[in-house]
Amino acid sequence: MDEHQVGVYLAAMAVGAVLGLTAPGLGPGLEHAISPLLAALLYVTFLQVPAVELVRSLRDGRFLTAALVVNFAVVPLVVAVMFPFLPDDQAIRLGVLLVLLCPCIDWVIVFTGLAGGSSRRLLAATPLLLVAQMLALPILLVVFLGSDLADIVDAGPFLRAFLTLIVIPLALAWATQGWAARRPAGQTASETVSTAMVPLMAAVLIAVVASQIPKLDGRLADVAAVVPFYLAFLIIMAFAGTAATHLFRLDAPAGRAVLFTGATRNSLVVLPLALALPDRFAAAPVVVVTQTLIEVLGMIAYVRLVPRLLPPPRPTTAT
Repeated sequence: MDEHQVGVYLAAMAVGAVLGLTAPGLGPGLEHAISPLLAALLYVTFLQVPAVELVRSLRDGRFLTAALVVNFAVVPLVVAVMFPFLPDDQAIRLGVLLVLLCPCIDWVIVFTGLAGGSSRRLLAATPLLLVAQMLALPILLVVFLGSDLADIVDAGPFLRAFLTLIVIPLALAWATQGWAARRPAGQTASETVSTAMVPLMAAVLIAVVASQIPKLDGRLADVAAVVPFYLAFLIIMAFAGTAATHLFRLDAPAGRAVLFTGATRNSLVVLPLALALPDRFAAAPVVVVTQTLIEVLGMIAYVRLVPRLLPPPRPTTAT
C-alpha cells in the first residue's frame, strides 16, 4: 500500500463518492467519524518521528522561517489577489478562506516523501504549523471579511481541534515511543501501528467524500465557481515555493518540503470548523471538500513535477 498510496487515495475517494450517491443516509454518521479518524491518523503520523526530532526541528531556523513565510505571508498575499474575483456569496468566500489560509498537517507528509522532499523535517514542524494557523486565521478573517463576519467563526472548534488532533495524538505517540524503547512488546506494537497510516488516510477520505457528496445537490454551481481558483493556487504556489527555496538557500529535499507545505491546505482539519458554521453558511463545507478533491489530483502532478522544479545538485566531477 505504501508503494501505491496515490492509487489507494483515488480509490478511496471513488468509494466515498459511490457511498454518498447510493447511500446518502450514511452521511451524518460518517461526518461524526471524521475527527476520530483524523486523530488516529495523526497519532500514527507523529509516531514516525522520535520526540528528539521534534525538539531538534525548532533549531532548523532557515527551514522553519521559509515554511512560516510561505504559509503566513506569501499565501495570504496570493489569496488577497484572488479574493476580489471570488463569487459574492459570503458562504463561498468564507469556505475558500478557511481552506486556503491554513497549511496542511496530514497528507502533505506523504506527498512530500513521494516527491523526494524532507518529510521528516515537515513532520517535525507540524505542531508549530497548526499553532501558527490557529493564531493567524482569526486575524486574517478579520482582514478579509471584517470583524462582524469573522466573529461567526467560533474559537471553540479550533481549541477542540488542537486538543484532539495535536495534543492527545502527540502525547500518545510519545508514550508509545517510550514504551517501545523499554519493552519488546512496545516495539512490536509501534511497528504494527505504523503500518496503518495509508489505510487510515483512505478511511478519512471515504468518510469525508461520502458524508459531503449528498450536500452537493443543488450546489454544483458553487463547486464549479471555485475550481479555477484552486487550480490557480496550485500553479502559483509551485513557483512561489521554488522562489522561497532559492531565497532561503535550502537544499533540494528541504525546498521540496517548503513547496509542498505552501501548496497543500488543511481541508480535512478545517472541515469540522466549516460544518460548525450557521445554516446560512451551508455552502462552506462543500467548498472545502471541493478543494480536497482538486488538491489530490494536483498532488499527483506535483509528485512528478516538483523534482524537476527543484532537482538535486549535480555531483561535481573530480579532475
